[in-house]
Amino acid sequence: MKSAAIGKKLGMTRVFDKNGKASAVTLLEVKPCVVTQIKTEEKDKYSAVQVGYGQTKEINKVKSGHLKKSKSK
Repeated sequence: MKSAAIGKKLGMTRVFDKNGKASAVTLLEVKPCVVTQIKTEEKDKYSAVQVGYGQTKEINKVKSGHLKKSKSK
């Protein structure tokens, strides 16, 4: 099983070690994700996992139905 983090890039900055050497770093905002759909080889002919991240202000009927089916809304 692979593990990963999904997040939104906030920007770049640098950090300094104890000797004063600078290193470039990427700032990420990582929030919990919700599994909204699982695709399987048997049913869909490929395997995949769809995840939801963050919030939205507007959800249309299609997206609302999709989220209700996955029990993530």
